[in-house]
Amino acid sequence: MLKLTSKDYAALRRHGEETYPHECCGVLLGSVEDDGTRAVTSTARCGNTRTDSPQNRYNIDPRELVRIQREGRDRGEDIVGFYHSHPDHPARWSQTDLAEAHWFGCSYVIISVEKGKASITNSFELVGSDETDKQLADEKVEVG
Repeated sequence: MLKLTSKDYAALRRHGEETYPHECCGVLLGSVEDDGTRAVTSTARCGNTRTDSPQNRYNIDPRELVRIQREGRDRGEDIVGFYHSHPDHPARWSQTDLAEAHWFGCSYVIISVEKGKASITNSFELVGSDETDKQLADEKVEVG
């Protein structure tokens, strides 16, 4: 399960609206609770560095990701997930999303943005033991 504050949930959706018709992307920081729940305590917006097809692909610059991870650790937070938007497309993962997901045990949040307005937001956990058997499994989201 993924727990988000209502403020962070709204921020993810607003980010998707602001970057429409391109995909937005960012990082979820927080901690993993004893029961395996990922509790988000902050989010970090990232720039989408894809220039070939930013309307249906995203990429986070590795240097930006390292900086976010370092700053989060300084605050006692770990990377617990990532988010991106799907402009005019369902909030379901694509084969590209699965192929480019590599952080096992993390949440992957997808925000559907229809005609510039955030609609459905879903989350998926990357499960498996390695790249050969990885899967994105539906994950419950608790907003509070």
